Amino acid sequence: MKPIIDFAKKVRAERFSLNADLVTEKGGRYFLLNKNLKSVIQKDFFYAGVYLGKAKDGRFFPSFNLLAMMAECGANSVVVNKKAAWLFICGRDIFARGITDVHESRRKGDFTLVLNGFGECLGFGRIARDLDSEAKKNEVAVRNVSDVGDFLRREGKTR
Repeated sequence: MKPIIDFAKKVRAERFSLNADLVTEKGGRYFLLNKNLKSVIQKDFFYAGVYLGKAKDGRFFPSFNLLAMMAECGANSVVVNKKAAWLFICGRDIFARGITDVHESRRKGDFTLVLNGFGECLGFGRIARDLDSEAKKNEVAVRNVSDVGDFLRREGKTR
């Protein structure tokens, strides 16, 4: 549970909480179960409940389910326009001109969730420069760390 809490702190999701009794870890992968599933689960399972992410080599890789939960709890986030959203899910960084709104932190180096205009979480990134500054609109504002298009890009490489 510690890697999840540490990641929540990185994106400043202070209102985010999970019932620790319902979170199960297996081989570095974390799952959120309900009470009924928790009571019948076997020790040797592959997947159960809601996948939250995995810890590997001291790093935590959140699932998009977890990112969406954190977005609902008011974590650091930027809202991007339609074009920036498309480019972000294609693996690109976000330029300042593509950001329509900023929630919470605006400081360089902080992690932030990236949301589209409908409030859907597209992934997360790291703020490349203070978002309060009057910088050029053609500068990278948020560096892409992980986005929902990653799965499709990885699928294309296996063929």
